[in-house]
Amino acid sequence: MRKIRSTLPNILLSLTFICLIAGAALSATNKFTEKAIIAAMDAVLQNAIKKVLPEYDNNPAKDQYKLAITAGDSLTIYPAVNTGKPVGYAIESYSKNGFSGIIRIMVGFDSDGKLFNYSVLEHNETPGLGSKMQKWFSTDKNQQNIIGRDMTKGMLMITKDGGDVDAITASTISSRAFLEAINLAYSIHSGNTDAISGATQ
Repeated sequence: MRKIRSTLPNILLSLTFICLIAGAALSATNKFTEKAIIAAMDAVLQNAIKKVLPEYDNNPAKDQYKLAITAGDSLTIYPAVNTGKPVGYAIESYSKNGFSGIIRIMVGFDSDGKLFNYSVLEHNETPGLGSKMQKWFSTDKNQQNIIGRDMTKGMLMITKDGGDVDAITASTISSRAFLEAINLAYSIHSGNTDAISGATQ
């Protein structure tokens, strides 16, 4: 009994020491990985912006600003400038109406309001179906390609809804949500809030 009593404080002391060491190690690891995660996210953002914009010489991510959609919600705008002249803007947009939830995209417009390019940032759509959106709407086949569309002439809609864009085969909901996100981006930046669809609901 005496031996047990004498070793109990030692055990508690040892456990306390181990916990302190483990806590310090976890804290250091967290700080290290946090920086790496932030750097990786920044690289993804920079690549997405670069993909959807004409050539620029400023830092769109640094010059970003926000425009309100609804109370408490907004879209981030990344303006592109070359030799002091605006050449376009990238907008981080979304739709909550995908087949499997939210779809987030980076969409770029040139200074004339034409759709320059897009990049899918996040989605949970069905593999092999809705997931085709990354390439589908930039492929020169039938009425799939939306690159270069003049957004000043109207919002984009799939043919099933009376528009002129072919939906992804067997993925009407995903296609509709994708175009909804693009329309939302252009509507917000152009100030045409009356054209904003259900993406913000």
